[in-house]
Amino acid sequence: MLTMRRKMRIETERLTLRPPQHSDFRAWVALRSNSVDFLAKWEPSWAHDHLTRKAFTNRVYWSARAIGSGNAVPLFLVRRSDQALLGAITLDNIRRGPAQAGTLGYWIGVPHARQGYMREAIAAMVHHAFTGLDLSRIEAACLPENEASRGLLEKSGFKYEGVAQSYLQIDGRWRTHVLYSALRSDRRGRTAAG
Repeated sequence: MLTMRRKMRIETERLTLRPPQHSDFRAWVALRSNSVDFLAKWEPSWAHDHLTRKAFTNRVYWSARAIGSGNAVPLFLVRRSDQALLGAITLDNIRRGPAQAGTLGYWIGVPHARQGYMREAIAAMVHHAFTGLDLSRIEAACLPENEASRGLLEKSGFKYEGVAQSYLQIDGRWRTHVLYSALRSDRRGRTAAG
């Protein structure tokens, strides 16, 4: 299903998942700008300089450092057929030791939504997290009313775990989220005899 290369890169049937590059700036700004109404209600408020070259350059450098240190795996979704930037997926807050866990976040531009791209990207990232990074647990959270994201997580094998009050600031205010997780060896719902 996927192959890893020397540089952080995951290949799927239709996508290349790779770190952001300086040359992605124009495509990223265009996609984010064109998708602002689609994304803003689900994301933290954008900083006043969110779409500037300086902010994007900082994002590129942060991504390289995060991957190098093993703290996060922030990747862009690039369609293999035409190299179009579709969105991004990040495995962040990677915790080692007894936790062996990370937190999944993602976004996709409005022209590419509901075409199965993010499900493909999540499957690839989960596989990489469990086999390449040796994580045991991947967590994700979304707003309760975000039916598309909830459905995506459930179709991707994540299971509902509960509610976190005032979990994140979204669109300028503290919002309660529903929590999901995927486990490498999922025994939820099984008895000791099972």
